Amino acid sequence: MTDKDPVSAEWSPRTTPHSQPAEPWPLDPVLVLGNGPVGQTAALLLARWGVPTIVLDQRAERDLVGSKAICQQRDVLDVWESVGARVAELGVTWTTARTFYRDQELFAVTMTDPGRSPLPPFVNISQCRTEQLLDERIAASPLIDVRWGHGVESVSQEADGVTLRGGGFTLRTPYLLLCAGARADGLRAQLGVTLDGHSFDDRFLICDIRASLAGWASERRFYFDPAWNPGRQVLIHPCPDSTYRIDWQVPPDYDLDAEVASGALDQRVRAILGDVPYEIEWKSVYRFHTRCVDRMRLGRVLLAGDAAHLYAPFGARGLNSGVADAENAAWKIAFAGRGWAPEELLESYHRERHAAARENVEVTTATMDFLVPQSAAAAAHRRDVLARARTDAAARAMVDSGRLSEPFWYTDSPLTTPDPTRPFAGRPPRGAAPPPGPGVIVPDLPVAGGGSLRGLCRNGLLVLAAPGASVDVPVRTPAPVRVVAMTSLSTDLPGVLSARAGELWLIRPDAHVAAVVADEARLRDALCRVVGLAERREDEDGLLPAVG
Repeated sequence: MTDKDPVSAEWSPRTTPHSQPAEPWPLDPVLVLGNGPVGQTAALLLARWGVPTIVLDQRAERDLVGSKAICQQRDVLDVWESVGARVAELGVTWTTARTFYRDQELFAVTMTDPGRSPLPPFVNISQCRTEQLLDERIAASPLIDVRWGHGVESVSQEADGVTLRGGGFTLRTPYLLLCAGARADGLRAQLGVTLDGHSFDDRFLICDIRASLAGWASERRFYFDPAWNPGRQVLIHPCPDSTYRIDWQVPPDYDLDAEVASGALDQRVRAILGDVPYEIEWKSVYRFHTRCVDRMRLGRVLLAGDAAHLYAPFGARGLNSGVADAENAAWKIAFAGRGWAPEELLESYHRERHAAARENVEVTTATMDFLVPQSAAAAAHRRDVLARARTDAAARAMVDSGRLSEPFWYTDSPLTTPDPTRPFAGRPPRGAAPPPGPGVIVPDLPVAGGGSLRGLCRNGLLVLAAPGASVDVPVRTPAPVRVVAMTSLSTDLPGVLSARAGELWLIRPDAHVAAVVADEARLRDALCRVVGLAERREDEDGLLPAVG
């Protein structure tokens, strides 16, 4: 950075989780509709950018019942850490996912870390507890105004804002983030959005059970066709406080009340636990859906989480993908609202997160098709694969017990500058991550002076200079940007990234690599591209101008 850079004078990015731009937000508060974990995360991330929000929810108060979404992935834990919510510390850490056919283990997947993140690959913690931790952070933020009991009846949009109306209130906002969950059908219809897909006939019985099970507290277990649920599946997850979440696949006509009354539910539980004391803390029956909206951005309205997509839970892609939606939306709303980027940047939210949603639909649909075959031929194929998988490694690769949640790689994004020397090889094997490169989330590791690489990334645009590249490149934009030598952060960083001498790595505020370039001119082009400018525009001093 040069001494005359206007950005460094206004805001010097730090590794602390609450650094904010010095300039106040120039617009009215952003509205977040839905105070579940996706809406909570969005509000906290917007506050981190200095953006005030009003969070609306039609419920009278938070409903703290049941485990619901329990399995949180490392990159999502990292997002929550960035806003001060230390979810990972209170969850149960697990690193191994075991898959069984009847009484025989077929394989185990152990998740790897391409960097040196202080966070585990997964933790299990009830959604209710996660919401409480996020509520604590929201209560500490003067930029977030939570309003319960505000059911929205209509949404309308003008060129410069969005208007919401409900019982006795009207609110106008420059941007609306719709995180109102699966039951947002009326609002989706008003926006002209369709939620296409299908539902599965089979049900799943879910119980939160407190018991002492030696050796089961640090791994996920998935059973195909066990003797205690013949012809169907069972999934067991450890949770805090000696609690286990058990999911049984059950027939479409399953009657939970009748099974409780007859004592059959106790028999079902004891078939797994044996003769040990236990207590059922919560139970429910779910029907799973695979659906996705046709548009995730309509002008100044962005849809996120279950309001935009519904997945079967095998692989834990629901809440995890919703948090990724929130992060993607937050930095783009902040950049557009502050004039750091054109409004067209918001269209990349749809391009990127809709592609992620389609991939999640593909992955979870394939899992459900394997778990719940839709034809006699498909059922016969599954039986054959499972039988062969006992001794055949090739057949094991065909067993689908749910590909675990992973970040989406924005390799085809309009914001990503391709590098032909680093072609994306597609989805890697289960439990693995692709090598760093354009579109891929950057591995995390500690940096000099404290904090982490991801912490630096999330404070603005970051340019990492490999050995042999100058850090004195005149990178001047209205958005916060920083040029740093890789080795000044960590001597290991060039090796972790497989960076080549003289390269400049441009990292987005959500820690995805936007570009890897070898000279200043290409870096300027990549900077324009990452903020949604179709072509490079500079003033007479070489500054990329504000676009508001």
